[in-house]
Amino acid sequence: MRRLCGMVLCALLVGGAVLVPAFEPEALAATAYESPYTFEQTWGTAIRLVRVDLGLKITEKDPEHGYLLFEYTSPESGKRVHTGSIEVVQSGKDVVRVTAKLPTMPSYHERMIVDALAKKLSVEYGDPPARKPDPPPPPPEKDGDKGGEAP
Repeated sequence: MRRLCGMVLCALLVGGAVLVPAFEPEALAATAYESPYTFEQTWGTAIRLVRVDLGLKITEKDPEHGYLLFEYTSPESGKRVHTGSIEVVQSGKDVVRVTAKLPTMPSYHERMIVDALAKKLSVEYGDPPARKPDPPPPPPEKDGDKGGEAP
């Protein structure tokens, strides 16, 4: 009886090890980049990078909401087409946040796209525009200094 239980347990473990890779979830991580260039510069460069430089098919784009969807192919995956996206969002007055997602590919593919975008921005526009320094905070008011009169 012990031998039978051991064999069943072993079969379940081996069977489970075989089934686990078959149901592996898609990667949910994304690669982000903070662009020092304007939204318009970053958005236009991202479109040209995907369509012209990488030769990928753009399936949907919405500049108002800052996203584009594309079909990604890689020599590693043969002719298999992967869905990818790039989001370009104004986050703060001088920073544009870019996020690349290729959920069915290893993360270094996303990193490659983000790095290529950063390099293309630098080549096309030169050094990023200088950021305007924040104005100094106003001096703190003193509690007893309302009318300038001495008590």
